[in-house]
Amino acid sequence: MLRQPLIHPPLLNALARAGHGSVVLLADGNYPYATAVAPAAETVWLNLRPGQIPVDDVLETLLGVVPIEAARVMATDDGTEPDVYGRFRELLPGIALQPLARADFYATARGPELAVAVATGEQRLYANILLTLGVVV
Repeated sequence: MLRQPLIHPPLLNALARAGHGSVVLLADGNYPYATAVAPAAETVWLNLRPGQIPVDDVLETLLGVVPIEAARVMATDDGTEPDVYGRFRELLPGIALQPLARADFYATARGPELAVAVATGEQRLYANILLTLGVVV
């Protein structure tokens, strides 16, 4: 039996294969997984129903398992900041959120560095975050 915060076997497996510099996408229930995820990335489906499992719950769990060195978020078209960014900042103290325009966010998620895409049932708009994995020191 595992004694850590993450016990989901497919997600553990995908994270174990990722390394320093790999990118992990945590995305909301509106994200276009079929067209905006790198073909070689492992997609882990946690979207049981709308609202289950929220992106920040997944992020909080991952922080107990992998080091994060950078975070990029999807910027809104009108420049306003979604409330979920505040929660991301609480969970990632010392890591600045780098906003990317929607097209740039999708392009990054389609890139070869994307190792894992986590589909959630998150209903908050713009609750998408790209995490760059760091190194264990």
